[in-house]
Amino acid sequence: MDIKAYIESGVIESYVLGMADAQEAAELEQLSRQYPEIRKAIDEFEAALEQQALATAVVPAPRVKEQLLAELDFEKKSKKGVVIGWSRYLAAASVILLVVSASLNVYFYKQFSSASTAYQALLIEKTSLLSDNQQTQTKLLDLYSNMQMMSDPSMIKVSMPGVAGKENSLATVFWDSKSRDVYLLPNKLPEAAAGKQYQLWAIVDGKPVDAGVIDACAGLCKMKNIPAASMFAITLENKGGSAAPTLDQMYVAGKVG
Repeated sequence: MDIKAYIESGVIESYVLGMADAQEAAELEQLSRQYPEIRKAIDEFEAALEQQALATAVVPAPRVKEQLLAELDFEKKSKKGVVIGWSRYLAAASVILLVVSASLNVYFYKQFSSASTAYQALLIEKTSLLSDNQQTQTKLLDLYSNMQMMSDPSMIKVSMPGVAGKENSLATVFWDSKSRDVYLLPNKLPEAAAGKQYQLWAIVDGKPVDAGVIDACAGLCKMKNIPAASMFAITLENKGGSAAPTLDQMYVAGKVG
């Protein structure tokens, strides 16, 4: 039996506070006789409650003590006097118990608030980790799918190196020879300025045909279907794309085959 885990499970606190059910209480009492560590944990929690109650108890005003002592007249000899004295003693004891009870309520409320805050923090952390894990799995699946697609023999690979003045740029088109779907891998393209967007062009019979603008995508970007083309190129256009390419803003270009 994992004694440490059992002690930390909260059953001892429930037992001491009278919140444990009959089965839990019976089990704890039996185990406390078998394992000194459990007995010690029970005693320590009871002692901690007592110390906390004393530390947080509200000290009554001096006049309250005087009034209680005055009321507790145990010198009365008559039976009636004895009964009245005990009644007043019990009333005083009730006041003391009320003060102690209030202190315990404050203590347990603080403990509950602390535990609740810790639980919420753990719950948020767990949710965040699950979300991160799901995102990572999605990225890995996308990466695997992209790799499978790029290695498919039916894919025509068109490398587009940077044009003059843009030599550091690079992009690659993967063109499905069966479906004629076009996928773009923007290997190295500078970040587009605000209000600008890259656009892919297919050169068909010497004329540029819009193959789609490049949106944020992980890995391969799905572009427009192009039935035939002799080359591909990318220009930087105003956001949303252009009907015709801005030639002095061409970054990469490459011939098919």
